[in-house]
Amino acid sequence: MKDKPRKILSNVAITDMSSEGMGIARIEGKVIFAEKAVPGDVVDVEVRKSKKSFAEGVIAELKTASPLRIKAECQHFGVCGGCKWQHISYAEQLKFKKKIVADAFERIGKIDFPDMPDVLGCENNFFYRNKLDFAFTDRRWLTETEIKSGVTYEHRNALGFHVPGSFSGVIDIEKCWLQADPSNQIRIAVKEFALKNGYTFFNLKEQSGLLRNLMIRTTSTGEVLVLIAFYENDEEKIEALLKYVNETFPQITSLQYVINSKRNDTIYDLEPKVYKGNTYIVEQLGNYRFKIGTKSFFQTNSVQAKVLYDITKDFADLQHDDVVYDLYTGVGSIALYVSDSCKRVVGVELIEAAIADAKENAKLNSVDNCTFYAGDMRMVLKPEFIAANGKPNVVITDPPRAGMHEDVVKMLLQLEAPKIVYVSCNPATQARDLQLLSEKYEVVRVQPVDMFPHTTHIENVVDLRLKPSVLF
Repeated sequence: MKDKPRKILSNVAITDMSSEGMGIARIEGKVIFAEKAVPGDVVDVEVRKSKKSFAEGVIAELKTASPLRIKAECQHFGVCGGCKWQHISYAEQLKFKKKIVADAFERIGKIDFPDMPDVLGCENNFFYRNKLDFAFTDRRWLTETEIKSGVTYEHRNALGFHVPGSFSGVIDIEKCWLQADPSNQIRIAVKEFALKNGYTFFNLKEQSGLLRNLMIRTTSTGEVLVLIAFYENDEEKIEALLKYVNETFPQITSLQYVINSKRNDTIYDLEPKVYKGNTYIVEQLGNYRFKIGTKSFFQTNSVQAKVLYDITKDFADLQHDDVVYDLYTGVGSIALYVSDSCKRVVGVELIEAAIADAKENAKLNSVDNCTFYAGDMRMVLKPEFIAANGKPNVVITDPPRAGMHEDVVKMLLQLEAPKIVYVSCNPATQARDLQLLSEKYEVVRVQPVDMFPHTTHIENVVDLRLKPSVLF
């Protein structure tokens, strides 16, 4: 059977960038999206998907390189999907992210807002993550070049990241630029020990193999948590590997393991066992400490989290007698961070485990003016809840990427809190919610914050105030 001929669009001039990080061109009224293309490029595009109004593809040949292009630091760039924008200078990335927020506000929000300030970028745009998850596989992802070479490999064991769009593909990582040392050393040492001692790597399709996942969490205070997930319960081999890791990396403050023989990788319904240290490590943000366990939800960029929280606190402009609602509070990090500037904070979060962490973190910091509730936001935020906890002077909301449920927005409009600080990881859904809130609120300030350099993701903080017509 012959391969289907490739459709190539020649000499395509890339003029813009999409919010998903793809280069944009327009040909006879049709929008062309090209992966890893940069405004200013002239490329031949191999079309992979075509509809009436748009087409998507990959670069078949780079004819003229944009002056915005740079050489990516990571050798895995282009295969690993973790850092889609490493081929663009960081200064230009921040400009594109600013445009993403502004476009969402204009196109979706259709609201008046002040001039969009520059994005607050990371001082260190590499090695900024405090958590990474790696997968073991006995079927390492092969590049097109490797496949065409016809080489037979002795083994295809690998430890790295899942390839975007692949069910079982895992790329073997030699050096990752996302997490500071000792992350790379630990991952490499674990893999080399496993290969040397004949440990089997996980086969996702067959559901077999000893080694399944590796999690590494670090803190700005120098603490390190390592969790190894095993599919099989081979006590002798598990003990040998843990002993080796412990002796090789004495700086690890919490070494844990878990047996996961389920068909999915999640460990949230399992109980890890501690081989060394505590069940958690401790992070410091400003004056507050936070316990972070294997299953804790926490901002993965600690340095920028403090920047984000400082802006949130500034926008809230808290008074000492204020009652604050912190919606989608997670582990209570924002609630605790602002607790010293107000009378009381009421945090609400869907995930019960996160609320348990929030209460534990309140105890750790001797904070007694924060109350936390677990439940679905649209079911919790009812008149009887407000009556029991008091009407808020300030609402801080930091919802997931899907934004706030329409019922939650309606309740906020009924509440008429004088101030709302809206923290979002998705400018599109934030703009949608702001449009709904514009019935009674106006945007006073906006500040985008880059939490994830070399990706298309951007956090944005908005300061909302009740319109004068509502106040009087």
